Amino acid sequence: MGEQFKALDDKHIEFIGDQHLFFVGTAAAEGLINVSPKGMDTFRVIDASRVAWLTLTGSGNETAAHVLEHDRMTIMFCSFDKHPRILRLYGKATVVHPRDATWQEHIDRFPKFTGARQVFDVHLNMVQTSCGYAVPYYELKGERPTLTKWADGRGRSGIEDYWQERNTESLDQKPTGITEDG
Repeated sequence: MGEQFKALDDKHIEFIGDQHLFFVGTAAAEGLINVSPKGMDTFRVIDASRVAWLTLTGSGNETAAHVLEHDRMTIMFCSFDKHPRILRLYGKATVVHPRDATWQEHIDRFPKFTGARQVFDVHLNMVQTSCGYAVPYYELKGERPTLTKWADGRGRSGIEDYWQERNTESLDQKPTGITEDG
């Protein structure tokens, strides 16, 4: 059944590479708990104790607000194919914005996305595996092009305007740090 590890091993990294979907969980001290599904080519293993994932501009920015208040983050991968497995990564996250000095180093790990908003740099303190016996089978039909088409249609300056309109506060009115003044 479940096992705990101090860091990722080669089997964990291979498993991550085979997945097309992951979930991110964060919470502030008070308020709503956020769990977000993530896809596309937005996750990277940097080393056995560090991962990064790119968040693309969307309707909310809960994860950034939560990490600014409490840096804890859980990332979960689960297999929907013939090998049932769940992999959770527990760690401390840092938000990296396009204005930050380390942005270029981080963003160069990913394909170019017009809607690139933040990179979360996560230092792992525990890796846990468990069975996925109750996870149903699903087949991947492909990535949805909707988000990238939407962002490309707005252009980079339109995306940054959207951040001002929709991404500066969480649902609990906590600042997200997307702009230098908030």
